[in-house]
Amino acid sequence: MQEANVANGKKPLRDRLPFLTKASYSLGTAVDMWGLWLYPAVSYMVFNLHLGLDPRLVGIVVGSLRFWDAIVDPVVGWLSDNLRSRHGRRRPFILIAGILSGLCLPVLFLMSPSWVDIKFLGISVVFWYMIGSNFLYIPIISAFTIPYYSLGNEMSPDYEERTSIMSFRSVAQKVSEVGNFLAFKFTTLAWFLIPGTGKQNTLLAMRVYTSMLGLIMAIFSIIIFFRVKERYYEKVVVKIKKKISILSSLGETLRCVPFRYILIMGFAFTFGTSMVGALGYYVTRFYVAGGNEIAGNNWQSWMGLAFMIGGVIGVPIHATLAHRIGKRKAAVVACVVGICGYGGSWFLYTPHIQWLQTVASGLIGMSAASLWMLHAAIGADIQDFDELNTGTRREGSFTACGSYILKFGNAIGTLLCGFIIAWSGFTWKLQVQAPETILGLRFSLASLPVVGLIIAMIFVLRVPITKQKAEEIRKSLEERRGTV
Repeated sequence: MQEANVANGKKPLRDRLPFLTKASYSLGTAVDMWGLWLYPAVSYMVFNLHLGLDPRLVGIVVGSLRFWDAIVDPVVGWLSDNLRSRHGRRRPFILIAGILSGLCLPVLFLMSPSWVDIKFLGISVVFWYMIGSNFLYIPIISAFTIPYYSLGNEMSPDYEERTSIMSFRSVAQKVSEVGNFLAFKFTTLAWFLIPGTGKQNTLLAMRVYTSMLGLIMAIFSIIIFFRVKERYYEKVVVKIKKKISILSSLGETLRCVPFRYILIMGFAFTFGTSMVGALGYYVTRFYVAGGNEIAGNNWQSWMGLAFMIGGVIGVPIHATLAHRIGKRKAAVVACVVGICGYGGSWFLYTPHIQWLQTVASGLIGMSAASLWMLHAAIGADIQDFDELNTGTRREGSFTACGSYILKFGNAIGTLLCGFIIAWSGFTWKLQVQAPETILGLRFSLASLPVVGLIIAMIFVLRVPITKQKAEEIRKSLEERRGTV
């Protein structure tokens, strides 16, 4: 049972959710991670290394998906905010889109290797299939992710409990992220060996793997639908009959000053880190491992594990800090940890003591997981601030706007990453890169994210909602429209 919200007008009591409710909600991160981020993670392995598609075409597909995703998200947020049904406005999307996204995930790899040599408009049919299948799939997975993340902001009105909810979600996200790393290992199983060739049928392996993940995604979506309720729907949302236009909804959302600060914080972090997203592997392989591909790939696996462990450790630490010193200051601490990880890569990525690079990866993972957890928890408080000023609950619009900005920053940063690699003078023809190339890659990895993190610190401190302010807002809202 949840504790009472108000006691005779006194300070609101903690509104604690049951463990199983928060754990059930956190399962949705697997749907997001596998439905949205697995494909970019394995694209080069499947379509370039296995099918032989030009890597530039693979890059165009992966980059364009983030732009398309950023366009679709605001539409889904608007639809979700305006839905009125007996099951609420988020849960129907979560159930239907979650099941469909799981069932359709294997379709992204439903092609034949012979298609590589078939041309349409002078470009391989595989490229066109990648574009077409993903442009159909993205709206489906977006119809899950935006309502899902919006629902997280509606689960509790309590300042502290929101941090707890986001902690559950962030830890679950790090665990489900392992599924993306395991995809590479799964494709090497003996089951998928092509007889008489000694080669792996990577495409078949990905169909089997995504079918397994897709089934889990569907089951998790059903669990969320039945286990998690919409706290604000009956008391606040259902009373609002007038539908909001998409343009006015987005405009009103962006007029919220604290929200603009948190948007800039998220954009600065995403843009700065995505510009060097691939550089860690290049520095590991061509500097730490001296160009040795096998050693570089092995270390990359360990780096991924260290990144996950850092995230799992960092979330509860920063959640405790948020309880003691406030969410904004805890976010600053997370930024400092990230600065130590990225800036420290200049010293920790070294061929002399190669395992030290896992320390940098662990710190970066700790910073990233903690920042996104606190970013979401602060965002929920901002939406209360917005309700107090506008009288409406528009979690979908806030989630969609935030998603748009973050994915736009990710898309631009990812595209610029290629230019950074080219600027450094890197070429695949050389196993041992020129010293100036290595210097350029290492400098970019150690500096660009630091600039983004410093900007993130500045703007998160400008958010005017402290714990005391959040409790005052909650009290004012409950006096006006009752508890939820």
